[in-house]
Amino acid sequence: MKSRIISKYYILSFALMFVWACQAQTGESLNHEILSNGIEIPKEWPPRYDVPSERKEMPVPYLEDKPQVIPVNVGRQLFVDSFLIEETNLERVYHTPNFYSENPVLEPDKEWEKTIEGALYASPFSDGIWYDEIDNKFKMWYLAGAGMIHKDDKQTFYTCYAESDDGKRWAKIPQDVYSGTNIVDTCNRDAATVWLDKLEKDPAKRYKMFNVERRPKDRRWHFVLKYSTDGIHWSEGVAQSGDLYDRSSAFFNPFRDVWALSMRYSTDVSYRSRTYLENKDPETAVSFAHRISDNALDKNVVFWFTPDDKEPRHPKFPEVDPGIYNFDAIAYESIMLGFYSVWQGPENNVCAELGIQKRNELLLGYSRDGFHFARPSHDPFMAVNETEGAWNWGNMQSINGVPLIVGDSLYFYSSGRRLSDVMWDSHTSTGLATLRRDGFVSMQADQNEGFLTTEKISFDGNHLFVNADVNGGALLVEVLDEQGKPIKGFTKADCLPIKQADKTKILVSWKDKKISDLKGQAIRLKFYLTNGGLYAFWMSPWETGESRGYTAGGGPGLNPKGVDIPLKN
Repeated sequence: MKSRIISKYYILSFALMFVWACQAQTGESLNHEILSNGIEIPKEWPPRYDVPSERKEMPVPYLEDKPQVIPVNVGRQLFVDSFLIEETNLERVYHTPNFYSENPVLEPDKEWEKTIEGALYASPFSDGIWYDEIDNKFKMWYLAGAGMIHKDDKQTFYTCYAESDDGKRWAKIPQDVYSGTNIVDTCNRDAATVWLDKLEKDPAKRYKMFNVERRPKDRRWHFVLKYSTDGIHWSEGVAQSGDLYDRSSAFFNPFRDVWALSMRYSTDVSYRSRTYLENKDPETAVSFAHRISDNALDKNVVFWFTPDDKEPRHPKFPEVDPGIYNFDAIAYESIMLGFYSVWQGPENNVCAELGIQKRNELLLGYSRDGFHFARPSHDPFMAVNETEGAWNWGNMQSINGVPLIVGDSLYFYSSGRRLSDVMWDSHTSTGLATLRRDGFVSMQADQNEGFLTTEKISFDGNHLFVNADVNGGALLVEVLDEQGKPIKGFTKADCLPIKQADKTKILVSWKDKKISDLKGQAIRLKFYLTNGGLYAFWMSPWETGESRGYTAGGGPGLNPKGVDIPLKN
């Protein structure tokens, strides 16, 4: 089976090879796919769950039944859930990004970004914001009002393009696609996904657009897949779906080498729920996509999730049951990040009557198999700002490609909408927020020393790194054997203390031993922390500390393959 993963950097641990050998010796066939983190994917996949009759959180089986040994060869290991933790008395703290003081970074200021009634639109509706390491540019695809082309409806849209040298100042450079504007696709659309596929070997398919277009003859929504070499000039559609609901999107899961479609779906719980479809071939995935009904199973499309009982509610309309307006996802380091656009109301007719925006805020989930997402926090990750003139007064929407990695920071973008006198659901623009690299969750200690012991792990790297803030404290690491006993030479007393440091990449060392001496063994790491926060750890083959994890939307100085490996590779 052809793999898009750079195989020489993804060697399975000794523990997993031992399991395979035992199964071969006993004649037991291995019917399960095993991920790089040791999670077994059942033969029947994706899983089929009954549509619930009430709001409840999605099950996350791998948190209840963890691998006996967790390989940590791929990516920075984040403490966003309990997967890696055997025992701890540290406090888990969830962090949110800081909005850029000069937001919005892109707003509607061109005549061709208006609808026929003059409503303003200039922001991604999923679409994509990526860093292209080959061109050394930040690139954005976004939805704009299409009044100069599509005049059949008051609300019509097409796709425009912008680029930037720093991710903060964006230029709408005229292209040759339509009359010297920055329009790059003229089809009447709703949502879209533009994916910069850094693992694609065919240059003609490096950019992929999953466009939710309106068919002119029957006015129904459907996916149309297009390819591009440069993200500007797009092919005709190479695949199309059946009927869809409007707010649907796509993402790539590199851990399993599959394209996944996230599609709006109606259930008794909420008509803002989701279905899921995956396939290794994006054209096949799009061709299989369609609406499903409750009275029959579908071979490819499965029910995914509804809003759960912990979704935030609109403070002014608490009687409105929240929904999932959209869901986007991307690989970051060792996990999949999930972006929930949580709708909190009110309904469109109420918004139109009151002249306000509906409330959508962005929340996060985390997955280690690409299907089940844990949501340990239901606080907004990027929240609305209901003050006069705010670019994100309401209706914030997620964007594909984020986060981007810029030095020690993560760049997150979202769309937002101001209050508008022209059309209540208009005047969209694009904002930026920044977060510490790996900074979703920290394990915190006060002046009293705390600890965190990992589950049994295995690795094939040569160096242990951490992302930690111990500017006013200290961090030490001890290595335990399978029985939980400190290994000689790797005790707490042998570790060189990390003090007065606040860095996203810190090498951990011991006096006379190297962690590479323990390659292939099942061990535990025990972190001792005082007055500080621990964000991540990872094993690297290189002294420069590259993690071999996925770099989401990329960033300056990173490998153009979308994997954190040295540039020479």
